[in-house]
Amino acid sequence: MITIELITKEDLENFKAELLKDIKAMIKPVDSVNKKWLKSSEVRKLLNISPGTLQNLRINGTIPFTRIGSIIFYKMEDISSILEGGLR
Repeated sequence: MITIELITKEDLENFKAELLKDIKAMIKPVDSVNKKWLKSSEVRKLLNISPGTLQNLRINGTIPFTRIGSIIFYKMEDISSILEGGLR
């Protein structure tokens, strides 16, 4: 006998809320030191993306950045909003 389970919109909303809570808990250590700016390696680790993907996100304007010399910095608030809202 086959059992069919339906997933409702409410189920998906609950899943989203739990997932966001887990993601926020993972980035809490970065927030706890009140870091305003992150380096590329920290952003890649938070978003779990490759250097090439991060470069593409910079090029297409998805992630705002600031370059000081040869080092690229990202605002923590921008990265947090990406984590909350997803990549667009």
